Amino acid sequence: MLIRDVTCKVVMDANTEHRVSETSTAYRTATSSNGVSGKREAILDAALELFAERGFHGTAVPLVAKKAGVGAGTIYRYFESKEALVNALYQRWKARFGELILTDFPLDASPREQLRQYWIRMCGFIQEHPQAFKFLEAHHHGPYLDETSRALETTILEPAHMFFELAQAKGVIKAGPPELFLAVVNGTLVGLVKASWSGHLELTPEVLAQGEACAWEAIRA
Repeated sequence: MLIRDVTCKVVMDANTEHRVSETSTAYRTATSSNGVSGKREAILDAALELFAERGFHGTAVPLVAKKAGVGAGTIYRYFESKEALVNALYQRWKARFGELILTDFPLDASPREQLRQYWIRMCGFIQEHPQAFKFLEAHHHGPYLDETSRALETTILEPAHMFFELAQAKGVIKAGPPELFLAVVNGTLVGLVKASWSGHLELTPEVLAQGEACAWEAIRA
């Protein structure tokens, strides 16, 4: 399968998630008079904040219910367990991340420019959705993720793996497993973000550009 085909598949999957979300929004609007409107979204919003800050094990269902302004029993009307809730949240934000990264990605650009665009788009997601980024970063290896969540993660990573393989075939980057280079690139940005969260570094455009240049220098042939 070509990298273009994989990219299109990921974007289609992400767009499907948005169409489902839009349908749900229309339903919630139509049923607002009976008090159903917004409860599921309130639960997901509360869970995102709590899971991002406290982690999966530190977040109890009653805490989510309290923050969402609903009874604990209400949560189980929408999600059969805490595991089901965290997976719904993970799939929502991983799909949105994949869509942002891959929609209209410059597949015909040079590997150097493609890496720059990937970095810029990741920075955009982090700046626009900081809690979602923190949540995804903390939970993407969680043992509680189900088969659907893991499959989505694999699908979104596949274009990145193919990028590194093609760049290696052209002699542009070093030889080695794609997972290694993806860890170098992502790890560089995650490290910068965490340093900014702790107050040790200001993420200016210049710092982010320097970080991207360092990541490229680390993997280029």
